Amino acid sequence: MAHGLLEGKKGIIFGALDPQSIAWKVAEQAHAQGAKFTLTNAPIAMRMGKINELAEACGSIVIPADATSEEDLTNLFEKSMEELGGPLDFVLHSIGMSPNVRKGKHYTDLNYDFYHKTMDVSAMSLHKTLATAMRLDALKEWGSVVGLTYIAAQRVFPDYNDMADAKALLENIGRSFGYHYGVKKKVRVNTISQSPTVTTAGSGVKGFDSFLAYADKMSPLGNATAEECANYTIMMFSDFTRKVTMQNLFHDGGFSFTGVSAAVMDKFMEE
Repeated sequence: MAHGLLEGKKGIIFGALDPQSIAWKVAEQAHAQGAKFTLTNAPIAMRMGKINELAEACGSIVIPADATSEEDLTNLFEKSMEELGGPLDFVLHSIGMSPNVRKGKHYTDLNYDFYHKTMDVSAMSLHKTLATAMRLDALKEWGSVVGLTYIAAQRVFPDYNDMADAKALLENIGRSFGYHYGVKKKVRVNTISQSPTVTTAGSGVKGFDSFLAYADKMSPLGNATAEECANYTIMMFSDFTRKVTMQNLFHDGGFSFTGVSAAVMDKFMEE
């Protein structure tokens, strides 16, 4: 339901691939709430997805950018400000990729070139994005940046592999840069730790379907959907959360603070 929460606001949304993507849902909801924005993804991801369909539906343009390239990020922010008519109010960082996961490498036997790529794409890209925005003075006072993360940054999920290390770094960048950007420009930076979600990227993790069912039974409210994560993200972009910054915000139906659930215990008793 639209309430005009982002009426007059402008931003950039990274990472929309297809209608399953959380970033795709955020874009749809941001459009419904009155925002104007540009869409971006890496050129290779754009060839795999349907981002141009989303752009047409939202009245946006697509600006290709490799988020590990400072040159591409500079072009992205400059062109976005030109297209949207000035500095921005929000940025969504929804980026993650692990060659080690794709190649089936075990965590104890990583390819370190792949490992560096995982960290660069999935975590360091947030630092580069924020540094570029600050250098170009591309975000307004009280702007909001949100990065998407996962609880594997705090707990061991064996098959999440080196993405867990990347998410831990991502969250720390959010805190550290959030301090500096807050002092300099009142820009707030937060991460949202989302439930396991049926997306193209998430479904590539080994044993994903089983873990999705387990998390749902562990969570008092059940797993949060991509649409619900989009709603939460919109609230973080809005003026209702102006004093929330440097936080890792769990959006997981209560999974993060549940030791064990009756449903899971009952399952063990059946066995």
